[in-house]
Order: sequence, then C-alpha cells, then structure tokens
Amino acid sequence: MADSLNFEYPWKKNGKAIFLVNQSSFSNWSSGGQSSISGTIKFDYTLNYSEYGWDWDTKIIGAFGLNKISGSDFLKKTDDRIEINSVVGKKFSNNLIGKWSYSSFVNFKTQFAKGYRFSKDSNGNNTRTEKSRFFSPATTQLGVGLYWKRDDDFWVNFAPITGKLILVDRFFTKDLKPNQSFFGVKKNGNSRFELGASIRSFYKTEIYENIILENRLSLYSDYLDKPKNIDFDYTLNVTMQVNKFVSANLIFQFVYDDNEIQRIQIREVLGIGLNIDLQFISKSGYKKAL
Repeated sequence: MADSLNFEYPWKKNGKAIFLVNQSSFSNWSSGGQSSISGTIKFDYTLNYSEYGWDWDTKIIGAFGLNKISGSDFLKKTDDRIEINSVVGKKFSNNLIGKWSYSSFVNFKTQFAKGYRFSKDSNGNNTRTEKSRFFSPATTQLGVGLYWKRDDDFWVNFAPITGKLILVDRFFTKDLKPNQSFFGVKKNGNSRFELGASIRSFYKTEIYENIILENRLSLYSDYLDKPKNIDFDYTLNVTMQVNKFVSANLIFQFVYDDNEIQRIQIREVLGIGLNIDLQFISKSGYKKAL
C-alpha cells in the first residue's frame, strides 16, 4: 500500500554503540610506570524528521567509562554522561546556503553514577568524597530562537531566550556555608533557575578517507547573573575507521561552567573501539510493516 501511494517515510534514524579499551602493563620497567586498564561504553543515536517545512532533529548520547590503576584502592571514572538534544524548526527561508527556521530546543544533561573527589588522609591512605550522583546535578535548557541547517551534518541554533533549570540533591547543599553553592544552588536548596541566551552547533565531516571529524559546541550566558561569564562545552571526536567493526577514537572535551568550578575542565580519551550499528529500523522495514 505504501509503495503504490509513493509514500516517503520522513524519518531518518542512525546510531552506533562503541566499546573503547585502553591498557598498559609494566614489569621491572626502569623508568617507572603503573599498569592500568580502562574501558568506556558509548552510544550515540540520532533521529531526524523533515516534512512540510518542519525539521525535528534529536540526538541521544550516553557514555560510561572506568579506569583501574595498579596500586589504587578505587576504580575511577573516565567518562559519565547522559545527554539529550532536540531541536524543532519551522522553515521560513530556503536558499543555497541552507534552511532558516523558527525554532525551539530542549537540552537535558545528567550522569549515570556517583562521582568522587580523591585524596589522601593524614596517614597517607587513599580516600574519596562523593561530589555528584545521578540527577545531581541534572540540567535542563529550553529555548526559542532561530535554526540554520545546511544538512544533517551541519547546523547552528541560536536561542536568545533560554530558560535553564539545575536540580541537585539536598545531600550536597545541607552543609554548605552561606557564601557557598553547589552547581549554583545555595544552602538547603535543590534547584536554581536561570534565564539567558544559548548557541548550539554541530559539524561533521570526513577529512580523509575513513577519518571522520565531529564537532559539538554549546555556549550559554545567564542574563540574571554574571552574563559576561559564558559557559561552554566543546567536544571534538575523531573516528578513524579500520573496518566495519573496529575503529580508533580520539576525544577532546573542554568545559567551563561558572557555577561548578571557575577553571577550564579538559578531558582526553584515546582508544580502540568495537562498533555496533544501532540502525535496526530501516526505511524498507517500515514500508514492509505497512
């Protein structure tokens, strides 16, 4: 029935899961070194809808990684995040450089497991102090503005009116001093609301055969508190595809959050990955189902 009506399925779906592993081992190594092993599981799923002048682009990202170092009492996280980005746009202009749309977007971020700050006690023993957990913090942004899209691999969304809600557990705020805050939330509080402007962009390209470069950038300024202190989150992901199932991945992430720590946070991960294709629902499969 769908074929006879020349029905075109408006959805595009694609995604992948990657298992990254890093390992080093030393034995009687004169220059020193500690054996270690780490593993990270990542998934990245994209949904794109385009019909009747509407574009709806959603990306779901999850990652969790652990590292074990010889002689350490604790496992340490190398990655931990849950992120959902969704942009809906209604086209008002279309030209050679891309489509312009009125837009609305939502962004949600949190983490899977507890995070710790590691140190040593007065006796030199390793200790850890909990500093975050699932839904603490959890950050949601909702904004309206303009959406420019060249294609699924290159777009920019500008939202001059963006509300931001930060949720935390009172476990982290009950013992704060009056001049302290936890991700911007004051003593005995569990939420913080901000109103500001947001810019989000995505760019993906093949810079050489089987080498994919993916860029994600997020900027946010709070109108109500220190608008000049701009929060940013930039991630560069380089994938070098060996074959259908194996790839090498290099990730750089730079984060600045004025409510968290007023310093640039830097993360780098390099590993060999095993790829799993998540595109199990195809256009042809949908037509057959009809």
